[in-house]
Formats: sequence, structure tokens, C-alpha cells
Amino acid sequence: MNSAKNKIVFSGVQPSGDLHIGNYLGAIKNFITMQHEYDCLFCVVDLHAITVKQDPAELKNNTYEVVATYIASGIDPEKSIIFNQSNVSCHAELAWILNCVCRIGWLNRMTQFKEKAGHDKENASSGLFSYPTLMAADILLYKATHVPVGNDQKQHLELTRDIAQKFNNDFKAKDFFPLPEPFIDKDISRIMSLRNGLEKMSKSDESDYSRISLMDDGETIRKKIKKAKTADVLMPETEKEVNNLPEVNNLLNIFSGVTKKSKIELINAYSGKNFSGFKENLSEALVELISPINSEISKLMDDRNYLDSIIKKGSEKANERALKTLAEIYDIIGFIKR
Repeated sequence: MNSAKNKIVFSGVQPSGDLHIGNYLGAIKNFITMQHEYDCLFCVVDLHAITVKQDPAELKNNTYEVVATYIASGIDPEKSIIFNQSNVSCHAELAWILNCVCRIGWLNRMTQFKEKAGHDKENASSGLFSYPTLMAADILLYKATHVPVGNDQKQHLELTRDIAQKFNNDFKAKDFFPLPEPFIDKDISRIMSLRNGLEKMSKSDESDYSRISLMDDGETIRKKIKKAKTADVLMPETEKEVNNLPEVNNLLNIFSGVTKKSKIELINAYSGKNFSGFKENLSEALVELISPINSEISKLMDDRNYLDSIIKKGSEKANERALKTLAEIYDIIGFIKR
């Protein structure tokens, strides 16, 4: 059988707090569609979060906030498994096994470690360095066949495939781990900062005006879009011209992601005009999308018992699957089963 429901999707969002429109358009929006077509597991990757220093109270609150955002955005916990990574200890166990399969040379090629560690990489945690093997464990633990990824995670998914292949070969376990395929929505471009169209939209940016948070109210959204950088020209007439204006291109990508209109449709609608009308319409589209999500997140965050029940139920379902895979792995590598 090759039905979509036999395809397993795994994805995770870090509990960094203050999820923004880039997180929604680049990841969560896809999750909502996938849950109807695939067997989906959506995780809050709190083990990944502690590769850099975290405030414990904030980390706990942010984990609840990601779960609330999943549900408020339209992910149905009856259709998909929603859980937090640290509740399923098999993730950490498999990460150690895969650390012993992965080669140091492979990890040394990971560009994201270099970017995150910066010039002070000797002081970075070893967890930040071996982060990609934990990501591989997350995916392979559920024998996921498809993983929604952005451009910044494609290299890690390629490493996951290499680790899976090496495990299969080393232990003569042909096709035990499937080689997961990237799921990339061609219609969604990477969402960049509202202040600099060459930098990714990020919570770590000092300026709050660089991003649209899913917790922003209507007035704040309008103010941020009004102040968003564009260009000292009228809206161009062609996509080629737009591509040379990174801030304009970014706003068009956001508008397209929010409204489902293609970039060329939007360019045709606003070409030759100044950006004030375009920004007003973009603001209203964002408010229309974000306001109900924002309201539902707030409501869910006030009901921790409900969120706890979702996390507990999801973690139990995930753990049941994970234990089955880990038992098979123990047998393959020669550990005595518990």
C-alpha cells in the first residue's frame, strides 16, 4: 500500500518563545495540511533548546506556548501526536547510539554549528555540536519518511540520511531505517526580517520591529508593517525587479503566504503604486489571520490542565512507538532487551 497515511511525518519546533509569522508560514501552516494526509508527529524539541542556556521557568512556559500555538493554529490532537521531546527518553537514548554511528568529520561540516557558535566555538556546548545526531534520532525513532524542513535544516536532514544508511550497512539491517525525504513547500519562501531582507526573521533580533509575533495585537501589527523597510521606488512591474529589492520581496512573500495569492498576482495588483496601500492591505490580511490564533493561544495558556492532558496523551502515544523501535535497535546492535 502506498497511501499517504502510510507516510510518517515528523517535525519539531523549538520552545524559544514568541513564535512569529515566519514560524507559522514556514512550518506550522504546512503541519495543518499534512495532518489530513499523513501520519503526523509534531514535537516541542525542548532537548534541543538546552544546547544553549535557558531560564527554566521560561523554557517551561515556552513549551506550553508551542503546544497552545499548534492547537490554536488548527492542529488537531486527535489526528496528530503532539508531545514534548524530553517526555520520551528514547530520543536521548537513540541519540547516543547514533553518536557512535555518526563520524566527527560529518559533524565538522555542519554550517549551522559554525554560525551559532560564532568565533567562540571552544566555549560552545558539546550538545550544540552534536545537535544534528539528536535531530536524526528524533526522525529515525519513528521511522519517519518525510520531514518538513526549511533551507537552514536541509543539511541536517542530509546528515540524517547518511546516519540511517550507515546504521543499516554497519549492522546489516537492510532498509531498517527509511531514508527520510525533505518536504519543502515550493510556495513558501523563507521569511526574512522586516528591517533587513537579507536576514532571517528571528526572535533573537534586538528590534521588536523586525518580526510579526503571533501574540501581537492588531494595532501592533499595523504599526510594525507601516514601519517595515521597503524601497525608495514604486512597486516594480516584474518579479525579476522585485528579486533585486529584498525587503519588498520579503513583504510580498509574507502577503502571498497569508492570502494564497501568488507573488505575480500581487505585483500586478500593486505595480506602479507607492507602498502605503500595499502595506495597509498586508496589515489587514495579517490581523485577520493572527487575531483568532492569538486569542485562542491566550485562552489555552490559561488552561494548563488541558495542555497537560494533551502533552501527556501525546507523549504516551509517542513513547509507545519509540519503545518498539528502540527494542528492535537493541536486538540489532546486540544489547540485551530490558
